[in-house]
Amino acid sequence: MTARKSAFAPVADPQARVLILGSLPGEASLAARQYYAHPQNRFWHLIGGVTGIDLVALDYDARLAAVQAAGIALWDTVASARRSGSLDSAIRHAEHAPLADLVARLPQLRAVAFNGRKASTIGRPQLARTQLALIDLPSSSPAYAAMPLAEKERLWGKLGEFLTHPLASAPRAPHG
Repeated sequence: MTARKSAFAPVADPQARVLILGSLPGEASLAARQYYAHPQNRFWHLIGGVTGIDLVALDYDARLAAVQAAGIALWDTVASARRSGSLDSAIRHAEHAPLADLVARLPQLRAVAFNGRKASTIGRPQLARTQLALIDLPSSSPAYAAMPLAEKERLWGKLGEFLTHPLASAPRAPHG
């Protein structure tokens, strides 16, 4: 029988404004003990485009610090499951992560983005009653190559609107 695989702890600062949820770390990520460690996974490139930071050039700890400073939290929708290989379609006997518990600890959260269909299928029902924007994104995985990178960049780029405080760009009233 296939070994049970477990997700990492969430990377979440209380000031996070966007939570990005994957499904379950793949083999390369589990081996490296790092989110999105597969060298062909486009996650760090895509989220770097959102933040304006070249995350690919940074080491892992600096990447995590940069996304947290930008107001982004990371986690997965599957706490543990049996899976042979890295494909989401191979996930069996999944135990879902307690997403509502994490969301309750993030008072500044404005949106939850699902990195791929499996994450959305599992996460949306758990968060459907929240007032948060729920956003389905194309998977950053190298296994999902059906969409051109430029289109993925455009769709992922929409997360930027949730990272900017709405008053930050508003014109200031003149002082009488």
